[in-house]
Amino acid sequence: MQKPTGGFTMLNRRAFIRNTLIAGAGLYALPSLAQNNVDKLTILHTNDLHCHFEPFPENDPKYPGQGGMNRISAYVKQVRQLNPDMLLLDSGDFSQGTPYYNFYNGEVVLKLMSEMGYDASTFGNHEFDSGLESFNNVMQYADFPLVSANYDFNKTPLKGRVKKHIVIEKKGIRIGIYGLGIELQGLVGKNVRGNTVYKEPLEVALDTEDYLRYEEKCDFVICLSHLGFQYDSPQICDVQLAQKTYETDLILGGHTHTFLDSPVEYTNKNKRPVVVNQVGWAALMLGQLEFFFEQKKKTHIDLTPNKRVG
Repeated sequence: MQKPTGGFTMLNRRAFIRNTLIAGAGLYALPSLAQNNVDKLTILHTNDLHCHFEPFPENDPKYPGQGGMNRISAYVKQVRQLNPDMLLLDSGDFSQGTPYYNFYNGEVVLKLMSEMGYDASTFGNHEFDSGLESFNNVMQYADFPLVSANYDFNKTPLKGRVKKHIVIEKKGIRIGIYGLGIELQGLVGKNVRGNTVYKEPLEVALDTEDYLRYEEKCDFVICLSHLGFQYDSPQICDVQLAQKTYETDLILGGHTHTFLDSPVEYTNKNKRPVVVNQVGWAALMLGQLEFFFEQKKKTHIDLTPNKRVG
């Protein structure tokens, strides 16, 4: 792959990131943020960004002039100004997809995601593409944690660098976040995954959600999933996960590049609602969800349509 044109060099990557962050300003009208007597948790999320910093070309046959992390970053900035306690999450595969990745590996996308203020992401299959030693070298540019509960990296260069789960507190609400990744065998070569050990996702999810709810005393539990939304086969997916878990409140998915018009709601094993969402790929769509809490108990969910970018 040739070096990208347009003067994007090792010396001006910082300027590129800065310009990307402001390039889309003014493209969105913010939704009305009504005043409530309860605490509101706003969550913005992405998946499968694949290093699409800029919109697709105007002559693209499928997505002319659409998408781009620059536009998402502008919207995120506006929402955060009104709601500094919002969460920004990603469900993996931010790597690979444009010449920026081929030339700079994951450095630029991790810098940009850090500038955008991501709170967490999970580990997608394309994060393995350049090998774990290479990914370990660029992780220094991530100012946010990567979470993956069912990939064991203890015998790889990433030992100790990828967390199984994290806990974030917003407005006194304890939020547990864990990640799940897809089966690697047959998808990711041994030469790049190294000694990564894959563990069955549902079993890991049941153990992790229980720990977060009852040991960490979390009021709200989120799974960042790179399992895929749904399959015709029995393969574990987000829809199955929602219905087979007990304590997970929200599943933000990736991998299958599924464009959901709006989040969907399922019923878990405790007969409580679980929200599942996925927003396509290539920064073409952004998810926004709002959860309302009274005395740390979830009382209402605003399932607004996902936002097309561009």
